[in-house]
Amino acid sequence: MLSKTSYDKLYDSFRWNLPARLNMAGQVCDTWAGAEPERLAIVDLEAGEVGYGRLREMADSLAHALVARGVTRGDRVGVLRSQGAWCAAAHIAIWKIGAISIPLFKLFKHDALVSRVHDAGARIIVADADGAGMVAALKGVAVLVPEHETLPGGVFETIETGPDDPAVLIYTSGTTGSPKGALHAHRVLTGHLPGVEMSHDFLGQPGDCLWTPADWAWIGGLFDVAMPGLALGVPVVAARLPKFTPEECMRVVRQASVQNIFFPPTALRMLKAGDVALPGLRTVASGGEPLGAEMLDWGRRAFGLTINEFYGQTECNMVVSSCAALFEPRPGAIGRAVPGHDVAVINEAGQRVTGEGDIAIRRGSAAMMLEYWNRPGQTAEKFLGDWMLTGDRGVIEDGFIRFLGREDDVITSAGYRIGPAEIEDCLLTHAAVATVGVVGKPDPLRTEIVMAYVVLKDGHEASEALADELQNYVKERLASYSYPREIAFLDELPMTVTGKVIRKDLKARAAAGTGEDR
Repeated sequence: MLSKTSYDKLYDSFRWNLPARLNMAGQVCDTWAGAEPERLAIVDLEAGEVGYGRLREMADSLAHALVARGVTRGDRVGVLRSQGAWCAAAHIAIWKIGAISIPLFKLFKHDALVSRVHDAGARIIVADADGAGMVAALKGVAVLVPEHETLPGGVFETIETGPDDPAVLIYTSGTTGSPKGALHAHRVLTGHLPGVEMSHDFLGQPGDCLWTPADWAWIGGLFDVAMPGLALGVPVVAARLPKFTPEECMRVVRQASVQNIFFPPTALRMLKAGDVALPGLRTVASGGEPLGAEMLDWGRRAFGLTINEFYGQTECNMVVSSCAALFEPRPGAIGRAVPGHDVAVINEAGQRVTGEGDIAIRRGSAAMMLEYWNRPGQTAEKFLGDWMLTGDRGVIEDGFIRFLGREDDVITSAGYRIGPAEIEDCLLTHAAVATVGVVGKPDPLRTEIVMAYVVLKDGHEASEALADELQNYVKERLASYSYPREIAFLDELPMTVTGKVIRKDLKARAAAGTGEDR
């Protein structure tokens, strides 16, 4: 765990200390089960509380069952379950065997599920009853539902693995192209821990209890919450919400005495639109998309604390974070480099720059993927020398990193380069706006114009007058060249299952001229 000292001391003194033998099953379960078997591991709001000793029994029985079905070291095994103790136990069991777990979303449609399972070459999936129905149509893929099986008992001896041995295959959300499998090693959890601790003001304090509405099939749910919480001995709350609502959120927080929450930006926007207040929390963290100053100001009013933003991606996560316990946040910045990660803004030659450039992470981060599964060409394209390219544009000012947007999301208009995040943040401060996505629309005169797709709050109706009002609202607050020259009102924005706006869909809509454009 990180020690409470100054940020500079933490960053300068930090070194990865990876042992020759490392298996995440030991980190998140077996070590605690051996030392404190009754210690609370998972607070399952439907199935009840589970201690580390019981979690190890569940994982061992699943490991025996999987081996009996022919699973061996290096095999890929899917996990198609919602938040819950069996979901955690499934990943742990797979790691014990030395196999590779594949987190799969229950929200996947048939084609999305098939593409990932077939790409990974998975022959078996650990599922719940609903997931089993989804898997039934997949040829050559077996399914194991722990609740429907008489599982073998007995201790399962975890196979010896090293920090660089493959452990988990997590598919990208596909916001900018077809999903790719990021193959991570057993060191990936260790790589996440400093950032998770920072984003929750030194997670692991007495009374801490961690929850996220994000599905554990997303790297943000699995490795920003579930597994770090288990590794640090912090109780992790499992709540299967068919749909996130402010009311359900408040119920979970109160019922489980939650103290620490990771909220995806979409959830925060819904809470803000519902004028929800959640006092009494110790920490709130958020990542996936930048929040902006208005959302942070609202968070202080709604939660009585400063939301700690963090940054990363499936290929290398939790590399930048804010930490209110260490330093004051800087408006417009997403945080500072997490100890153990060398994060820079570089140019096309791979050199650090002081102005705008590509956000990149130097090789050596324990959280960095091994490769894209079976895609050596795309793996090579992801790197420039010693740097892993994120595909994001940004600026570093006094060590603080300001996110401008995806490289292909930055709008070029009349010679100006415009980041969509600042415009979205501005529009979100308007009383009528629930959420918004900003993209560039092709324009013969300006190359591109700023196009805003707006979802309104209840009680507000789309109109030309409101579009004019929103345009003027931005004009009065940002640069004159960055206001949205066209606005379309939508009932909802296209989202991935992880809650990110699918900008390529908005760009396609803008290019086609569809929507109630103004």
